[in-house]
Amino acid sequence: MYLAAVSLRVDRITLRELRIPLRTPFRASHGTTEARRVALVELRVDGTRAAWSECVAGERPDYTAETFETAWHVLETWVAPSVIGRTFDAPEGIAEALAWIRGHPMARAAVEMACWATLAERRGESLAGLLGGTRTALPCARTLGITDDHDILASRARAAVDEGYARIKLKIEPGRDLEPLRAVRDAVGPEVALSADANGAYRLEDAEDLARLDGVGLVMIEQPLPARDFAALAELQTRIATPICLDESIASVEDARTMLALDAGRIVNIKPGRVGGFGPALAIHDLCLEAGIDAWCGGMFETGLGRAYNAALASLPGFTMAGDLTPAGAYLASDIVAQPAGAFDGSVRVPRGPGVGVVVDHERIDALTVRRSDLG
Repeated sequence: MYLAAVSLRVDRITLRELRIPLRTPFRASHGTTEARRVALVELRVDGTRAAWSECVAGERPDYTAETFETAWHVLETWVAPSVIGRTFDAPEGIAEALAWIRGHPMARAAVEMACWATLAERRGESLAGLLGGTRTALPCARTLGITDDHDILASRARAAVDEGYARIKLKIEPGRDLEPLRAVRDAVGPEVALSADANGAYRLEDAEDLARLDGVGLVMIEQPLPARDFAALAELQTRIATPICLDESIASVEDARTMLALDAGRIVNIKPGRVGGFGPALAIHDLCLEAGIDAWCGGMFETGLGRAYNAALASLPGFTMAGDLTPAGAYLASDIVAQPAGAFDGSVRVPRGPGVGVVVDHERIDALTVRRSDLG
């Protein structure tokens, strides 16, 4: 997709580090998260504040190699100097200016996505509309972390179903997989969509154990093997009936083509931060739509701001499954956007106002800021 040229001069970028505790610790196969270090990007274009965006890099190099500190360093040292003081045909021009930076997709995405939001606001349309989104409400999946108490896990799953969540996802790891999944399946019944996420914790030698999960009736098992082992993932898919969904494996549209060519997975989790921004995310979405592959939008414990960006993307027609779009207030102790009134009913409304469509609370951001860098 190429948009008509719109002149945007990037004058200034301000980085802020916020620290926000989670309501409860969250455990996955690669570690436990108790708080989020959030990197906010404030983009100023043509002398005025244009947009806020969020860099989704985590604290440790356990999900991907990129971390909060590496992303901050790359944003300060290479991303900002590559765009400040220059005029671009946005947003493609921003992406081209950053293309020389190898890797570090989350740092690049934070600025690229802010540029999309700026363009949408200047056109007086929603970010979702600019991206090509058509839906106004999106079903949500609820993700539950690893716990040794199966009764507590089952109770949380049942409560999520009662709240209206369309899919329940359990984090799993070797030795903590079949029994917790059975407990949740018994609690929610056979009709509720249930999936598992291993974050690459298994190896091909575990295929027999993973095949036992077929009896639980999962809609997918997400990233069972390490990210770059496409050949092993393709072999595993021949040995289990449950569809494999790829997350960490898909860092680009080329990775998605590899998955299709090898039949290494049958569902894709598209996270715009993980793939370098909306441009690559749209290319992967279009490839999945053309190939008839289910896709959904994953989450990274974003604030309400980051969730709004994800919801805009997830409103596109190729996102056929419930995404990780749980409102930020469900897992963060504090948020930085004004939350809409009304009870949560298992779906989220796609922001329809100009730009990203949410109101940022500047006073709350100031109160949560522990580090700031003004560039430009």
